[in-house]
Amino acid sequence: MTPVPRLTLLAICLYAANLASWASAPQSDGAIQSRSFASAHLGKDLAYQLYLPSGFDAKETARYPVVYLLHGRGDKMTAWTTIKPELDALIAAGRIPPVIAIMPDAPSSRRAGYYIDSQFAGADGMPAGEAIETAFTVDLIAHVDATFPTKTDRLSRIVAGYSMGGYGALRYALAHPELFGAAIVLSPAVYLPLPPPDSSTREFGAFGRGAQVFDDVIYTAKNYPAVIPAFVATSLPLVMFIAVGDDERALADPREASHDLDYEAHTLYNFMRRVPNVTVQLRVVDGPHDWVTWRPTFVEGVQYVFQQLKPGRPLAERVGPSRGHCGAMRGLGESVLAAVNTPSTARGGPRTIPSLAATPD
Repeated sequence: MTPVPRLTLLAICLYAANLASWASAPQSDGAIQSRSFASAHLGKDLAYQLYLPSGFDAKETARYPVVYLLHGRGDKMTAWTTIKPELDALIAAGRIPPVIAIMPDAPSSRRAGYYIDSQFAGADGMPAGEAIETAFTVDLIAHVDATFPTKTDRLSRIVAGYSMGGYGALRYALAHPELFGAAIVLSPAVYLPLPPPDSSTREFGAFGRGAQVFDDVIYTAKNYPAVIPAFVATSLPLVMFIAVGDDERALADPREASHDLDYEAHTLYNFMRRVPNVTVQLRVVDGPHDWVTWRPTFVEGVQYVFQQLKPGRPLAERVGPSRGHCGAMRGLGESVLAAVNTPSTARGGPRTIPSLAATPD
């Protein structure tokens, strides 16, 4: 018999202890509903699954924080309903406040739209891309806030996602910081500088332009190093929880090893921990690219971000010491983009994240 690593045993014991404490707490079930609304930017209905906590009464004056849950490539809005029992238990045990959860469907680009506004016009039988980012960040949020008793400040709005949805959660938190105060980023399908040849980012037109299915320039412009300088310029704080499994798929080509998702998650974490006003945690767990990894890390992540966003606790206490300012981050973003696009890193070779300490003020 192969011995179980000590850290794995500890994680199992802690998760079992959590389950035991939840089981001892009086629990009531929340409700899942299927909803849709007319999205102006899509020109059609946008469907979503709605989670309402136990005791929800729209006639009362209570207001609820909202968690937006983005599914992965090929999945549907119902995928996230698997964590309903965990939401019920966490709320019943007082680990998180009662929340409304929105699980939008993302069928664009054959369910590989990566939650962005695509410029792909369609080709070779593939449909044209859609303005899914604008539909979600403008139409969906406005609809939710107008329809349900939500707290509408950014610190009461969390975005979470796994795989493709992890890409979306990361992008929305950085590109739309006025909307979201925290992000839970699970096994994110993010690649620096460009995705490997067999990535779905290249296949279905999300990052295309015109008849071109994939455009390097568009991908780079939407990637996280490119949007961080504008994020920092807002001076808004952000809480981020990143998690990945140690058994995520390993790419067959050794030259692409740095694009394995566990490697990319570490790269993302080590980038984000250098960004001013961001407090970030990284977890690596024993699991593959599925709910064995995402379920326990979502449970930990949602507790972590709500603890960090707890009312009455100054946000300045929740972020690490400032390591630079807007000018420094502009230099960092530019130097990273230059570094990752050099020929030596084009196929996933060694990548260096510049230090803010070495960046002139």
